Amino acid sequence: MSNSRYETYETYETYGPAYADPAYGRFDAPPVDLHNAETLGHGAPGAHEDTYRPAYEDTYRPAYEAPTLPVLPRQGVPDGEPAGTAGPGVGARAGSRAAARTGSHRRATRRRKARYAERPDSSMRRLVPQALVVAFLAGGTTAFVAKDKAIELNVDGRTRTLHTFADDVTELLTEEGVEVGAHDVVAPGPGTRIASGDEVAVHYARPVRLTLDGHRREVWTTAHTVAGALRQLGVRQEGAYVSTPRSRRIGREGLALDVRTERTVTIMADGRARTVRTNAATVREAVEEAGITLRGQDTTSVPQGSFPRDGQTVTVLRITGGKEVREEPIPFQVRRTDDPDLFRGTEVVERAGEPGLRRITFSLRTVNGVRQKPRRIRSEVVRAPRPQIVKVGTKPRPVSVQGADHLDWQGLAACESGGRPDAVDSSGTYGGLYQFDTPTWQALGGSGRPQDAPAAEQTYRAKKLYVRRGTSPWPHCGGRLRGQGE
Repeated sequence: MSNSRYETYETYETYGPAYADPAYGRFDAPPVDLHNAETLGHGAPGAHEDTYRPAYEDTYRPAYEAPTLPVLPRQGVPDGEPAGTAGPGVGARAGSRAAARTGSHRRATRRRKARYAERPDSSMRRLVPQALVVAFLAGGTTAFVAKDKAIELNVDGRTRTLHTFADDVTELLTEEGVEVGAHDVVAPGPGTRIASGDEVAVHYARPVRLTLDGHRREVWTTAHTVAGALRQLGVRQEGAYVSTPRSRRIGREGLALDVRTERTVTIMADGRARTVRTNAATVREAVEEAGITLRGQDTTSVPQGSFPRDGQTVTVLRITGGKEVREEPIPFQVRRTDDPDLFRGTEVVERAGEPGLRRITFSLRTVNGVRQKPRRIRSEVVRAPRPQIVKVGTKPRPVSVQGADHLDWQGLAACESGGRPDAVDSSGTYGGLYQFDTPTWQALGGSGRPQDAPAAEQTYRAKKLYVRRGTSPWPHCGGRLRGQGE
């Protein structure tokens, strides 16, 4: 507001209090001193002249021109009294008004209103709108002041007091350029209406890459220090290992944090149990904290590099042992080839096979005094096996030998070998059904040893021998060929 408006308002105030009257915008003519007021004679010029003029007939006056102060109207003279004299009527009227003021102020006020209503003043009509403007401006100033709020804003620990016209928390933060993320905390919450004297707090969240007892995850915290973050996350700090000082401040960029809480672990070793409270990172560290030393091949029932859990029992295994080397044969393979010079059903070993040799190393262990099953740890071939070569006959076999088919060859075989084609005498010289020696067998066209040949081939060779030499090759059993027993 300009000073001119305030001066105008003060000018109005010099006339005394306003009296409510709807016709004049709640402003009435100011009271006057009825005893000293100059009176107009009855019928004097202008005594009852109507000074009202419509607004469109008034001469244009610039808005910046100061308003003309109103001239108080003079008192009229009642009928029957000469103008310009102060007769008894005036004194009586003044006395009655004085009595009315002391006895009944309302009646005097109503008479004044009625008189001024009959003789309105154009200056008064100009005064009323200006008074309304002053009242409007005064009311607007009051509303303006009422909308202003003193708010204490705390942004991540930094507090300041400010004045704002914002209606709620969201509007306030927008006005102040405070950006809030999904993990940030605002109290009271966004959208909450605010009033003068309220406090609004914004707590920025910080990312923490937390490894808690071996489990990794990313969490958010509004705490400013490591200790505050652990409290906010509900992590038990007593006896815990923390990878960074608890007093370290956490920036908006966050940090990586490794925390191992204190746990109870039982170590079983050498026949006794030891329970320790530890924040160790591995089972091996927990075993060492229990005062147990691992030597040589000693180990634990769970991997030594694993994370020890609360309430876990770990057994120490005392291991002793060594190595043992064993050798075992490698069987040879048999390779068969067709031979058209041999009778069908005949197989001849052309080259005997030789087994190989393998050397195997075993680990021997004794765990807590109990011998374990040997464990194979290494194997190597000392000598490779040599395959056996066998010729297989494909030549059709003759069905008979003239002059020998009618004899009892089955009886002879039963006498010589008990009827077994692979029989060999105790000296190893004779073999087969008919107990051939090897030179005789090969002279008859056989190959290899007689006991390795099929029974039919042995009978065929025996018939050929009979044709050549009779029963002399079988001096004890030869009589069986003709059905003669010994």
